[in-house]
Amino acid sequence: MSVQFDTWQDGAATVALGCREDGKFAATVGGVVWSIPRQVGKTYTVGNLLIALAIELPGLRVVWTSHHGRTTTNTFRSMQGMVKRKQVRPFMPPGGGVRTANGEQEIRFANSSIIMFGAREHGFGRGMDAVDILVFDEAQILDIKALEDMVPATNQARNPHGGLIFFIGTPPRPVDNGEAFASKRERALSGEAGDMFYVEMAADPDADIDDREQWARANPSFPRRTPVESMLRMRENIPDDDSWRREALGIWNPKLGAGVLPAPSWQDCEDTESVAVDRIALGVEVGPDLAWASVAIAGQRADEGWHFELDDDQHTRGRGTAWLVPHLQYLTANNPKIRSVVVDVAGPVAALLEKRNDRYFFKGSNIQATPVKVAELGAGCANVLDGIVTGWLHHIGQPQFTAAALAAGKRALGDTGMWVWSRKLADSDITPIQAATLALIGARAQSQNVRKPTRTGRGRRVVTW
Repeated sequence: MSVQFDTWQDGAATVALGCREDGKFAATVGGVVWSIPRQVGKTYTVGNLLIALAIELPGLRVVWTSHHGRTTTNTFRSMQGMVKRKQVRPFMPPGGGVRTANGEQEIRFANSSIIMFGAREHGFGRGMDAVDILVFDEAQILDIKALEDMVPATNQARNPHGGLIFFIGTPPRPVDNGEAFASKRERALSGEAGDMFYVEMAADPDADIDDREQWARANPSFPRRTPVESMLRMRENIPDDDSWRREALGIWNPKLGAGVLPAPSWQDCEDTESVAVDRIALGVEVGPDLAWASVAIAGQRADEGWHFELDDDQHTRGRGTAWLVPHLQYLTANNPKIRSVVVDVAGPVAALLEKRNDRYFFKGSNIQATPVKVAELGAGCANVLDGIVTGWLHHIGQPQFTAAALAAGKRALGDTGMWVWSRKLADSDITPIQAATLALIGARAQSQNVRKPTRTGRGRRVVTW
């Protein structure tokens, strides 16, 4: 094909296609996972690799999917140029084999192999079957729902070497739905992934980000393939240091893991003197097996910023849920500032609720619960992320709350683009961050939508936090 790979490309491609003694791809289970900065040459590498495989293996079915339609189109155009080379043309059918009609982007080969392209944001890939190779480009924006939709397509791979899945991307931004990519990295770095080929090209985590030796460490194409002026152009147009570390140097936040909230931002929002003085609301969340429950408090500060925290009195969070309703009775009876007790009635807390006159109450009490709608919950989770990243939301640094917040992953809400905290990827109980999110929703809600809990025990002292 007259394609020359540099040393890193030759090595990475060789290992990606490595087979075990039975002839199956060694990475057929865990996949090929590459965390690569921009301007390295991953499209050239993987694109030419797939074309060669399509030529060598008749009837090969390949799917290349990016998150954004524009990225998919750019990749498709690049690979059109690759198959138009004179050395490749003899393997193409009459007319060149490139199809763009009816929104379908395909490259077909004379031996019935095919490479199909599509964007996940447009729902591409659902319902496909007998896919031999699946490429998740922009893997930093890849949620569990996309995996559920597309990975089963490789279950009936007809290639004798088995199915193979590529995950290729840059380190996710804090706002990216990158839990799948982060989870792959965590598994690889744990040392327990004997069926995955993981490559991470990155500068040293504590590197001087303008050190050109570190640029070369992160990008093996620099300076031969990617000249200095290209890197300088990126540096000029990506002035934010955090973005530059991710996009150009491939550096992951070492504490981000499979979670959503970036640890440095969480630490920046810690204020041990922070306190809510107005619009105080409670949030209640229960674990899926009713083994854990959490109560959280949120409200507005005197400086008009926002605050949330875990109500971590020794009686307010522990095994089981028997303590929960009595404690809520105590809190609501002693603090008239509480404007609502917010719950997700579609979650496990439903086991503790009952309906009376179309309103939700905690069983055996007069505590009225304010339910959230799915859209409100999705918006609330996004608000927490925004508040932590941009600095308008504060906490007091409680260890249990911090552990839960940094462990929580994402679960997509269908095709809405919204998400909620995920228990699936969390290493520990995440009910504290879930409860705190519900409390913040109640605190920030418009007054006319707030349902104040019914109170008893008048005349008792006000609880302060």
